Amino acid sequence: MSILTEAPATIIPAGTWRIDPSHSTVEFQIEHMGLATVKGRAPVVSGEIVGGETPAIRGTVDVTALTTFDEQRDAHLRAPDFFDADRYPELRFESTSVTVRDGTLVVDGELTMKGVTKPVTLTGTIVGTATDPWGNERLGVQLEATIDRTAWGLTWNAPLPDGGFLLPNEVTVLASFSAVKKA
Repeated sequence: MSILTEAPATIIPAGTWRIDPSHSTVEFQIEHMGLATVKGRAPVVSGEIVGGETPAIRGTVDVTALTTFDEQRDAHLRAPDFFDADRYPELRFESTSVTVRDGTLVVDGELTMKGVTKPVTLTGTIVGTATDPWGNERLGVQLEATIDRTAWGLTWNAPLPDGGFLLPNEVTVLASFSAVKKA
């Protein structure tokens, strides 16, 4: 399906759509030594998508539940070197504008991570709407952004013996949402 191209008032179909955590994912990926991509997932997400004349997207991720499917690495991610999950157990995103530019959904907003709020732009598509077998109207949205993790205080790294560092600053964030229209 293609992105909706109606006038700005209908970029997202009218209504309020609750993000369904069972059918939505927020993932991240980062290069490791420039040799491989390490991926992680936020299994606990919540939020809503608002359509109509003033479209908006907002959501949260439970940092304490982040997983890369490696217990030792996950513990390090929750530690103060990275997310400091004991002090900052949640990531938050709130859009400041939702537009379509050159056929691409563009969501500008503010991402709060580790107590720091910075602007970020996500791009993607509105996949479309459909009715599930139980009569719920659903909306699909896919978004992506590349962010500099150090801007939010995630600065831990380790030098490599031949030069360079274990991790780059850039992290790709991928979100795929299935949201249910509220009655």
